[in-house]
Amino acid sequence: MLLYDLFPLLAGPFSQWERHFARAGGMGFDWIFVNPIQKTGASRSLYSVADYFAINPVLLDPGATAAPDDQVKQMTARARAAGLRVMIDLVINHCASDSALTREHPEWFVREGDGRIKHPSCQHNGETVVWHDLAQFDHRHTRDPEGLYRYCLRVVEHLAGLGFEGFRCDAAYQIPADFWRRLLRDARSRHPRLCFVAETLGCAAEETKETALAGFDFVFNSSKWWNFRDGWLVESYNLVRETTRSISFPESHDTVRLAEELNGNVNGLKQRYLFSALFSSGVMIPAGFEFGMRKPLHVVHTTPADWHENGIDLRSYIKQVNTLKQGHAVFQEEGPTRFIPCANPNILLMRKSSTRDRAEALLILNLDLWSHQEFSVDHLRHYLPGDASLRDVSPEFPLEQVREPFHYALRPGQGIVLLGSRR
Repeated sequence: MLLYDLFPLLAGPFSQWERHFARAGGMGFDWIFVNPIQKTGASRSLYSVADYFAINPVLLDPGATAAPDDQVKQMTARARAAGLRVMIDLVINHCASDSALTREHPEWFVREGDGRIKHPSCQHNGETVVWHDLAQFDHRHTRDPEGLYRYCLRVVEHLAGLGFEGFRCDAAYQIPADFWRRLLRDARSRHPRLCFVAETLGCAAEETKETALAGFDFVFNSSKWWNFRDGWLVESYNLVRETTRSISFPESHDTVRLAEELNGNVNGLKQRYLFSALFSSGVMIPAGFEFGMRKPLHVVHTTPADWHENGIDLRSYIKQVNTLKQGHAVFQEEGPTRFIPCANPNILLMRKSSTRDRAEALLILNLDLWSHQEFSVDHLRHYLPGDASLRDVSPEFPLEQVREPFHYALRPGQGIVLLGSRR
């Protein structure tokens, strides 16, 4: 799964999305992911859904004669014509606090001690952040569990009818696994090709595993925040990898733009995308990453006028990495992965093994974004002890022949990708 997140407020009306589909397909992505497109509440946040069966008017073409639902169907049809499947956010852990649902079905919502509907919250930098524009559904203790379940299933059915073939399930770990197990089973009984991805960022690895066991095809992992040193990433990866597959990303609509973090360092953008693509079976970028866009995406204030290309163009590089990923099964599964100590602390060594065949891969990654770093070893067989010759399949500067002893001065942020076969 190679996901391109087409942020709706940045893309504008559906009629303007075709050029984005062409660009995403040209880079080798096979899925388009779109954040919520339904009618919002008074806050206008994409994630504050007021009506699950109406479309956000800012995404409609005012000059179109087609009905709103038909405009969505035309959009998903154009994506399919470009060779892309379309996934949408499924936000059923909460809705807009001013949604009619809060009045029509008050029993569906969590209540505070004084009887008021509870607003979702989280801890950030030691402080409690409350989203006052959201009302939290009570999936665990509602007096009408069947009514709430049937409503959520109807939302999935409606979106599938509009042409969406996948769902990114927002804050999936906040909803009981039994609910998801039933929902996924019932939805797939009608639409067998539906793909469900759990958003589990911010919860414990055990919670991620428990959620994944409900039958999700993928979860998102936290490699974005890894410092290339601590052991938690591979520990959490190994805890989940035999349950389901995962998706990495160098940035998302919830994070600061990576180009802003790195002050436009192209070496860093390439390095992080290569690592994200090869670490797990899935990868995702938000629209604009390929052009080094620096302005963050905002669920209320972003507009198409925020599309600013900054003189960076990574489309060719991303296509090369995606082609590498699609061409080798070892990068399409959650195989055993380990990080190997290196004498040069500025070099990351990652070994991946396939569980489907004998393929193995070694990523030699320069963590230094500003300087060359030396990597030397007498025998690469220390890292890939196989019986076949090693091939360099790196997206840039591949070696025609891998010689031993091996010595190479890696360019800033450069990654070397070697393939072998174990005995």
